[in-house]
Amino acid sequence: MFSNKKSPSPSSTSSAPSGNLNTLVEGTSAEGTISTSSDLRIDGTVNGTINCGGKLIVGPTGNVDGEITSQNAVIEGKVNGNIVIHEVLDVRETATVTGEIKTEKLLVENGATFTGNCDMGHKIKNLSSHEASAS
Repeated sequence: MFSNKKSPSPSSTSSAPSGNLNTLVEGTSAEGTISTSSDLRIDGTVNGTINCGGKLIVGPTGNVDGEITSQNAVIEGKVNGNIVIHEVLDVRETATVTGEIKTEKLLVENGATFTGNCDMGHKIKNLSSHEASAS
C-alpha cells in the first residue's frame, strides 16, 4: 500500500521519454532542419537535415531528401542522402535508399533497393569523430 520509491524528477528522466512520437503526416512537407530527442515518424516529405535522438521511422509514403542522423531507424519509404545511425538501421522491402550509410548494424529486407556505400560493424560515436578517423 505504501512505498519508499520516489517518483523520478523531470531532470532525472530520459531525454526521450517512452511514448513521445513526433509525426509528419502524408501530404505535409517540411524544409530545413528537424531536431528532436524523441522518436520521429515521417510519412510526408522532408528536404533538409534530420537529427533524431530516438528512433526515426520513414513510413511507406515518406520521402527524405537530405542528411539523417539518428539512434535507430526504420526506412520503408524513400531516402536520398547520407545516413548515420548509431545502433540499428532497418531497411524494409518497400524502401529505396540512395546515399552513404554509416551504422553499427544493418538489416535489409528482400525487395529493398540500396544504391551507395555502407560502413558498418563498429560503434558510431558521432559523425564528426567518425569522419576524422576515416581521413
